[in-house]
Amino acid sequence: MQPPAGTGPFPTPGTDPSHGPTHARTRPVHWIATAAALALVIAGAALVQPPDATATTTAPRPGTPAGGAPDAHAARYPLDCGHTEVDVMGKGSADFDGDGRPETVAVVRCHAQGGTPPNGVYVLTPPAAEGGRPTVAATLLDPAQRMNVTDFRVFGATISATLLGYSSNDVPRCCPDKRRGVKWQWEDGKFALTALPAPGSV
Repeated sequence: MQPPAGTGPFPTPGTDPSHGPTHARTRPVHWIATAAALALVIAGAALVQPPDATATTTAPRPGTPAGGAPDAHAARYPLDCGHTEVDVMGKGSADFDGDGRPETVAVVRCHAQGGTPPNGVYVLTPPAAEGGRPTVAATLLDPAQRMNVTDFRVFGATISATLLGYSSNDVPRCCPDKRRGVKWQWEDGKFALTALPAPGSV
């Protein structure tokens, strides 16, 4: 199973904080604009069963732990970490699509001795073939958005998290100054994202 081609979970940001001073002029990234972008995240990030999957399959396959959910540590993520490893910062499992087989949601980042590399959030399904790795079926948060994830939880068929971001390129990468609670729910064959009220809003 492969995610639909050409359906990135986030629109390309207008400014990339990782570029720093190479921009001739930095422009503030307003959190309300970020929230609007978040509302478009999952247009087409659907889970599709691998070709050999059946609703009656209950025995764990290679790459899955005893409970049958894909092993977040066994997956290969679409991250360019150079010679460093991928760290799994958080994970949770649920049967989001109701096929009787749990999926795993993983929060990952490139390993770093210091600093706060951006996080990615990915949904994993079991390997498409015996002996294979779990498949990355959907991207909920792309590291290119330069956000970090905290308060990550999977409960029932809902994924919740707090996203930490930056109001401008002048804010140190260690110290995000914007935060927004979000949740993803499986609806009509895809993950639907809801941005929760901003802190301090009525």
